[in-house]
Amino acid sequence: MARETVGRMMEILLVEDSLVDASATMGALRHAQVKHRLTLVRDGAEAENFLHRRGHFSSAPKPDLILLDLHLPKKDGLELLAELRADYKLRDIPVVVLTASPDEMDRDRSKTLQVEHYMAKPVNLERFVAVVRELKNYWFADLILAAAEQRALSTAGK
Repeated sequence: MARETVGRMMEILLVEDSLVDASATMGALRHAQVKHRLTLVRDGAEAENFLHRRGHFSSAPKPDLILLDLHLPKKDGLELLAELRADYKLRDIPVVVLTASPDEMDRDRSKTLQVEHYMAKPVNLERFVAVVRELKNYWFADLILAAAEQRALSTAGK
């Protein structure tokens, strides 16, 4: 991890076309007391532009976590997820799918594309909070290890 990641808030990209579901997700994150900065995009094409820093997203941060609905306008969530996993710069970003889809094929395809969690809507808030806290702990551990590695490297170079 780069030096600029140490001590900063978690960057979360929420890809959700329903404002009601987006509001519920944001409320759950506040409830979980996860220090974060969240960006909401409302369709798959907008998410793609954000992730590739195109147009008015040219200075967008790389997300530490993506919360992804599957059935989106303009570009389907599964299509976006497949492209994300094929991109060497973006493939390691953890993705949690939050979807109303009861389709087992969507679940299987998501798991094939290595999502961290797949949650059906309406999302159980306690379970969602537990998942986000678990991912936050992994993210935070990576920051601590990166900081320790940077200190060791700078000390070894002296």
